[in-house]
Amino acid sequence: MMQLYTKTQIKPFNQRISHDSSILSLGSCFADNMAKRLNSLKFDVVSSPTGILFNPESIALAIERFAAYSNGDSNALPQRNELHYDNGCWFHYDFHSAFSNSDPDKALTQMQEAVKLGAEALKRADTVIITFGSALIYRYNENQQVVANCHKQPQRLFTRELLDAEAISQRYLKLCLNSLADKRVIFTVSPIRHLSDGLEINSLSKATLRVAIDKIAQHADNVTYFPAFEIMNDELRDYRFYADDMIHPTPLAVNYIWERFADAAFSDDTIKLISRIEQIATDMAHRPFNPEGEPYKTFCAKILTRIATLEKEYPQLDFNEEKTHFSKYL
Repeated sequence: MMQLYTKTQIKPFNQRISHDSSILSLGSCFADNMAKRLNSLKFDVVSSPTGILFNPESIALAIERFAAYSNGDSNALPQRNELHYDNGCWFHYDFHSAFSNSDPDKALTQMQEAVKLGAEALKRADTVIITFGSALIYRYNENQQVVANCHKQPQRLFTRELLDAEAISQRYLKLCLNSLADKRVIFTVSPIRHLSDGLEINSLSKATLRVAIDKIAQHADNVTYFPAFEIMNDELRDYRFYADDMIHPTPLAVNYIWERFADAAFSDDTIKLISRIEQIATDMAHRPFNPEGEPYKTFCAKILTRIATLEKEYPQLDFNEEKTHFSKYL
């Protein structure tokens, strides 16, 4: 039979992810999307507590902040003098704009709670998923600190720089031997292209990230690479797998990448459990023709019985939302 596309070969992970795992996902919006999928399937996952992070340095700084607070260092919490003010909002260059607020105390409280959440998630996690989006960083000229978000401030305030693959790998090898030493770390490179700097810079950036991860994996036994970037660019190279902006993957492409991830990351038992959870989600999304009728009440009762069976088998799973939904029709 003719082979009409190049398929990325993925080795099954040495350590599989299960519903007993505790996961922290950090990085680009691709990492956030994958974490949402895991969360919908009842995995214990915390995603990007301080907001989406694109570059390796900002992700590393977030991990260090979480680890420091987890170890009792209260100075790891953002302080009032670290906030900046513009256009009616107080913000922090290490945090997403969602944490900005017209009230500095509210902004600071939200940021501090995010760090506490991240510290607790890092402490509990046995699995950390890190997705690099870009090797480009922006330094705030006033103190030369790398920023996670420029908050639409004037470009003259920052200096752009391309990180070096060796510097990235050395930075993360230290993390993998310290704060992440007892975790399995899954690295990915986001398949989403950053075109604001042009295709040439985007290619150079992605190549830098890929080389850096390979160097990390060669020297850290707890590191695994998942080839989301290669799947998107080789298996799904046709533009029909891109959204209208020609940058982001379509839902079909995301689903395909998810399936390849599931094949590598989950055991057969976990995949079977996922199928049972997905069926309940499908049933929940169903809109009945007559919700007051006896047939639908019987249907809901059967679903509640299936949920009860799952809860007995997997007491760590939370089905309260589903139980509330189906119970209201009885």
